[in-house]
Amino acid sequence: MNILVLGSGGREHALCWKIAQSPLLGQLYCAPGNGGIAQIAHCVNFDMDNLAALVQFCQEQQIALVVIGPEALLAAGLADILTDAGISVFGPSAKAAQLESSKGFTKSICAEYNIPTAAYGWFDKAADAHAYLQTHPAPIVVKADGLAAGKGVILAETDEEARAAVDKIFSGGFGAAGASVVIEEFMQGEEASFFALCDGTHALPLATAQDHKRVGDGDIGLNTGGMGAYSPAPIMSDELIAETLTQIINPTLQAMSDKGIPYKGVLYAGLMLTQTGIKLVEYNVRFGDPECQVLMARLQSDIVPALMAVAKGDIRDVQLEWAQEVALTVVMAADGYPENVKKGSEIKGLDKAAIEGVTIFHAGTKIENGKYIANGGRVLNITSMGESVAVAQKKAYQSIAAIDWPEGFCRRDIGWRAIARETQTPK
Repeated sequence: MNILVLGSGGREHALCWKIAQSPLLGQLYCAPGNGGIAQIAHCVNFDMDNLAALVQFCQEQQIALVVIGPEALLAAGLADILTDAGISVFGPSAKAAQLESSKGFTKSICAEYNIPTAAYGWFDKAADAHAYLQTHPAPIVVKADGLAAGKGVILAETDEEARAAVDKIFSGGFGAAGASVVIEEFMQGEEASFFALCDGTHALPLATAQDHKRVGDGDIGLNTGGMGAYSPAPIMSDELIAETLTQIINPTLQAMSDKGIPYKGVLYAGLMLTQTGIKLVEYNVRFGDPECQVLMARLQSDIVPALMAVAKGDIRDVQLEWAQEVALTVVMAADGYPENVKKGSEIKGLDKAAIEGVTIFHAGTKIENGKYIANGGRVLNITSMGESVAVAQKKAYQSIAAIDWPEGFCRRDIGWRAIARETQTPK
């Protein structure tokens, strides 16, 4: 079968890499793709405002499945358009994608179905948000309601910072995403990422992961789209996985079904493990980036039947096998990320960096005159496998040492929580 993947990031490279291993695959296309994806798929360019051309391409190339990577395309209703044209698609409808495109929508689902999450307020006027802050002191979390590329969340440590965050969002600091604001209680604990394939009724848990959102070592600095991840997440025990399914995932699927907007796709729950139990931080309606990279590295099964089963609406017969080894990925970003990104620098040494046990997934790259050029904020994902987090981490940084890119940087402590656990575990 012919498959089209939509997107240009490290997530899409990892998906293409895994799909390309399937014996069921005929031709693999990616739009628009990147410099790394171009090595394994036919990269094509579409004007995403001209969706009729995309549908026509799918029909002409006999595309059996479209895999939508980015959340913005899902929120815009691309899955609906493809489905209406009779094309199988992996990804939820626009209404179901509200689980990510509106934090307030998800909070209302949680309130109605008793899904554990942080206490909150949802406001479309700055004055009302400020009034709420008067009775809810910092530390507190202020979020743009809509999609903000993972950057619309502000942890305010003082009341002054909270007020400034509200003003920033309502004054257009995150564009249309800030038409309304969600203010949440600050939850203390450790975060984990939980993924499940969903067919509208059933949920199939995938491997767990933990990512690193802050730009700097020691989890300091600005929030980013993600600076690294590892899988599995040691903190997610079998008991916590079962609790997540029964208290969070399954009630959400029931809620969406009750509302006539069944959820079909991958559901990514950001969790907080607090002293009072596991709570939902937020939902994403697509694979995480960079979590997808470590999931695909560990997945031993053919991914294509699973993606097709979701698209067809029945995953009951799907079984997936996972490598016992740990996967860890380190994001290399361009100087200035996540704010003033400097593009256009050449990346050298990728051939030397491709050591045994390491796969390099491209994100913001393009090829010019046979050279790899940085073309985004997050540029490379150095993904390694090892029998422990410490071993996988060592391989990843060994690979990074071979990359000649003075204009790039990375965190040097990816996996530090898990490594601390490993050193504390009796042999």
